[in-house]
Amino acid sequence: MQNPSAPPICLASSSPYRRSLLNRFLDQYEVVSPDVDEDNDQDLGPADLARYLARKKAEAIAINMRDALVIGADQLAVIEDKVLGKPGDHAKAVEQLLAAAGKTMTFLTAVCILDPVGRARYEHTDKTVVRFRQFDRRLAEAYLRHDEPYDCAGSFKLEGAGFVLFESVQTDDPTAIIGLPMIWVADRLLQLGYLLP
Repeated sequence: MQNPSAPPICLASSSPYRRSLLNRFLDQYEVVSPDVDEDNDQDLGPADLARYLARKKAEAIAINMRDALVIGADQLAVIEDKVLGKPGDHAKAVEQLLAAAGKTMTFLTAVCILDPVGRARYEHTDKTVVRFRQFDRRLAEAYLRHDEPYDCAGSFKLEGAGFVLFESVQTDDPTAIIGLPMIWVADRLLQLGYLLP
């Protein structure tokens, strides 16, 4: 439910996972896919890069939607200081998972909200630490055939069967690893006058 006087909400993302999270409590919002270059041409560290990309996506949409509250987000998977991209195909996903076996992967989920009323920018980054169990190629292959997480950084879906690969997950917000830290997003929207269920 949305306060009639509150600005319309726009999600600056092409991610179906982020849409599914917003769908849990928002009935009305628009989705616009931002066309931004995600290259790290400024040689930023992972946390700074995630924040930069979330802000860049929100700003790219806000230019043409000046009256909307725009939510931009970005997520990076980091293992041993190396940022992992989305695998894109099966072979790359196997490679990513085998590299993660027995190790710790950190997910940095950044969100940027641009408020047209207060002309303010609100930013937050959630850190989720995933400890992978030791596993072999057979389990990696079986998991990938099941979930096909080729559009997910880190090559797994926690909302799918990805938990079979884990020893533990440490986070302040379990929705963050799916793509948006919804505890923070909901809190910010409430503070901005949106009536949430």
